[in-house]
Amino acid sequence: LVQLVESGGGLVQTGGSLRLSCTVNGLRFDTHAMAWFRQAPGKEREGVSCIDWDGGNTYSSDSVKGRFTISRDNTKNTLTLQMNSLKPEDTAMYYCAARRSYVCSDSLAPNEYNYWGQGTQVTVSS
Repeated sequence: LVQLVESGGGLVQTGGSLRLSCTVNGLRFDTHAMAWFRQAPGKEREGVSCIDWDGGNTYSSDSVKGRFTISRDNTKNTLTLQMNSLKPEDTAMYYCAARRSYVCSDSLAPNEYNYWGQGTQVTVSS
């Protein structure tokens, strides 16, 4: 059974920081590209950042570049998203996802990912 479990969400003020984590079990973590997505109420799910199997390449959406950093620890089967300078428009449910590929692409398309977590809520107050 493949399980992706997100944690670290919460309520933060504008300009604050949060660190999301995703722990993965049931698959070979170091053979999968990983990504973070988010979905706000009434909006489509959008790609935030992705990272290749070894952390060698990352891609981020324009809306988070320079503020969010994706990383992974293959020894701990853990994916992380460090979010700084948070804005109210970052408010959403955040999901981690795994792709049956060693690499990710800058398309950050949800349909390229095969396994999903249940999500963790991030709320940024103005």
